[in-house]
Amino acid sequence: MKALVLSSGGVDSTTALALAIEKYGKENVVALSVSYGQKHDKELRAAKAVAEYYGVEQLFLDLSLIFQYSNCSLLQQSDQEIPEESYAQQIEKTGGTTPVSTYVPFRNGLFLSAAASVALSMECSVIYYGAHADDAAGAAYPDCSQAFHDAMNQAIYEGSGKQLRIEAPFVGKTKADIVALGLKYHVPYQLTWSCYEGKEEPCGKCGTCIDRAKAFAANGVSDPAICEK
Repeated sequence: MKALVLSSGGVDSTTALALAIEKYGKENVVALSVSYGQKHDKELRAAKAVAEYYGVEQLFLDLSLIFQYSNCSLLQQSDQEIPEESYAQQIEKTGGTTPVSTYVPFRNGLFLSAAASVALSMECSVIYYGAHADDAAGAAYPDCSQAFHDAMNQAIYEGSGKQLRIEAPFVGKTKADIVALGLKYHVPYQLTWSCYEGKEEPCGKCGTCIDRAKAFAANGVSDPAICEK
């Protein structure tokens, strides 16, 4: 069996990549990284470094044109500022009924659909992606939820002639749980990038920086991506 892993260069997808390699062997794993019109390429460079570290084949896909009409704060054309507050604070403002401003419209749905075509072409049997429970909380990122995963898995399984399925190993886990698992597998977190800003150093203020810092702190360790700089 072969696995295709959606690899963004962050903590979650890099840990998912490590799990796929552990299960299938690096020779049977392909990493797929997607450009979607984000404001910087730091995460794509991190994904490349991670793929090189593990010695897996890596593919790149540009889907930026699809998001050209979106005003999501992560995208180049957006006039919105990236919030400098935790997801919990953002969810409180929305009442937990609408996605946060850094939600890219149906991104995981698009990525998984595109990945399904690539995976089938490369004779892969499974797609891994790093959705987790923290992101799904309060409708912040609805395409990270268990319900979304189940629906997409069924659609891809049926649409592929029952040749392909998707797996989200962390969909019921927190980011702290992911880091705990990754530390056991010696995941190279020093190579990863999570910050929504594209500066030389992580801003430490955006939702994903705050989430990441809490995850490492919960495991009693410092973030190696910051420590080694």
